[in-house]
Amino acid sequence: MLPPEVVARRAHANGVTLWALTDHDIVDGIPAARAEAEALGMKFVAGVEISVTWSGHTVHIVGLNVDDTDPGLVEGLRAVRSGRSDRAREMGRRLDAMGVVNSYEGALRYVSNPALISRTHFARYLVDHGYCKSLQEVFNRYLGENCPAYVPMQWSTLEQAVAWIHGAGGRAVIAHPGRYDYSPMQFEVLFDQFRELGGEGIEVITGSHTPDQYVEYAKVARRFGFLASCGSDFHGPRETRIDLGHLPPLPADLTPVWHDWH
Repeated sequence: MLPPEVVARRAHANGVTLWALTDHDIVDGIPAARAEAEALGMKFVAGVEISVTWSGHTVHIVGLNVDDTDPGLVEGLRAVRSGRSDRAREMGRRLDAMGVVNSYEGALRYVSNPALISRTHFARYLVDHGYCKSLQEVFNRYLGENCPAYVPMQWSTLEQAVAWIHGAGGRAVIAHPGRYDYSPMQFEVLFDQFRELGGEGIEVITGSHTPDQYVEYAKVARRFGFLASCGSDFHGPRETRIDLGHLPPLPADLTPVWHDWH
């Protein structure tokens, strides 16, 4: 919801000393984020959050400490973004058929780059125009998986996302695993496959996890030998459970994903 330089200033004001910008499927905000972070004296890590389809559901893989100019990464992200517009138009048609007026055009007003239009932009439109009281209600009624306006999307594969991140010199991290609707056996396969592909980390402390999930995914990190990461999952002041810089620390026995970055 905020420009990169504004997020940088908010992070710095909240006491953040090492900050990564990880926009969804795009790295265009990195130069502005880096410049503002450096001006504030805050250490900066270039990052990205890549949309992946795995076992029929969407998983987010974060790339940290990447070269944001790497051609393989940039082209891979462009390919991921290419299907968003068609998907959004179909979601708009379905919402309009359910009585929502001008949903696609309305959602476009909430996104600075039309190539990045997503369900969240539709959700903001529906809330602001009185169709629902909260973003969660939108997803529960209209846009969540198995809901009437949900349109499935084939994102990148897990193999592609990890390869793009590694090709750009970064580390691959599974973002907020507690959000994914997998069985225990599916999670085992996901973690095993990710590790076999060279995936290094998992988010343990995140604004998308409950305190019980902090404990659960700390155990996963220990068991699979993953480096531990944390992230606010901050999208904007009205849409985030925990603000930048307000997360608790990682468990002391886990190795942070940034442990050897200077």
